[in-house]
Amino acid sequence: MIDVKKIIFEELKKISENVTDTYPDDWKKFPCIQFLEEENIPQEITDDTERMSYIRYKVDIWDKISTTAAALQVNVVFANLGLNRSSSVDVPEQSYLKHKMMRFEGVVDHDTLIVYQK
Repeated sequence: MIDVKKIIFEELKKISENVTDTYPDDWKKFPCIQFLEEENIPQEITDDTERMSYIRYKVDIWDKISTTAAALQVNVVFANLGLNRSSSVDVPEQSYLKHKMMRFEGVVDHDTLIVYQK
């Protein structure tokens, strides 16, 4: 298992001060960005040691007017880390907020942190 959450968190904080890996509790500062690790599973095991892991992150963005600017910046953060966007959809909300959900994925080499695509 590999842990890159801290790296992702630090990069997302450059986009918004309202970033969390739990449900946002502050709905006054926009954009609100939530990121969750959806998958972190072995991709390659040699000598009984996990060498590569498949990881997938889900990112939700909420904003009062538009999620576009934040989504473009989030995409750059994950692209710079080598993770590909596998989904980006607008989510209907019953509230007044705009909501976008994105997913990013890749296979990470534990030793080099090089990211490969599945």
